[in-house]
Amino acid sequence: MNEYSYTAAFIVGLMGAGHCMGMCGGIVGAFSQQLPKVSQGNALAHRLRFLLAYNIGRISSYGVAGALVGGSASLLGLLFDIDVYLLVLRFIAGVMMIITGLYIAQVWSGVVQIERLGQWIWRFLSPIAQRLLPIQSPIQAGVAGIIWGWLPCGLVYSTLTWAVASNSALHGAAIMLCFGLGTLPALLSAGLAADMLNRWVRSKWVKWLSGSALVAFGCHTLYIGFGQLN
Repeated sequence: MNEYSYTAAFIVGLMGAGHCMGMCGGIVGAFSQQLPKVSQGNALAHRLRFLLAYNIGRISSYGVAGALVGGSASLLGLLFDIDVYLLVLRFIAGVMMIITGLYIAQVWSGVVQIERLGQWIWRFLSPIAQRLLPIQSPIQAGVAGIIWGWLPCGLVYSTLTWAVASNSALHGAAIMLCFGLGTLPALLSAGLAADMLNRWVRSKWVKWLSGSALVAFGCHTLYIGFGQLN
């Protein structure tokens, strides 16, 4: 299942650009405006260093979260019948993959409700994140990214269920890193390339095609699961 999860996780990150810009775009915009000015040299390269550091920190948090839930699932598997346990995880992952596909295809936005699960974490981390502003160095930007990587996000939580179903800390981390890499173009690109990317990922047919692919991945996962019941 992992090869499907890696692909699906990247698609969710890439095609969830609209949601990402809504959740993190404002933070990244404010972050960019408060960067220290450069008196000489390439201003774009200067800004890019900070943005890369921020996004590396953010994606690292996704990887850590994936490793934690995947590793925890592996440990819990030692307490239960491993065949039944993995089958349950596969069904959960398949259903969440379908729900996420429906969200990206703009058919049903139920996955957004999952964001409420992380509000209590963000109430604790938000004051810490605010104290880091204004950003003065790439290292500080990386730390800010690590903290903002825990911002409640339905797409992140949905993808985390696939990390759980991987039943492995390594695969769980890899799934979430693939998701993070998918979000990178929307949050890192600037200028014309960003405008073109946003128009592309926001187009109705691309959303429908990507969402349908995720639904197909989810249905395939469930099909395998039902096959194991026989």
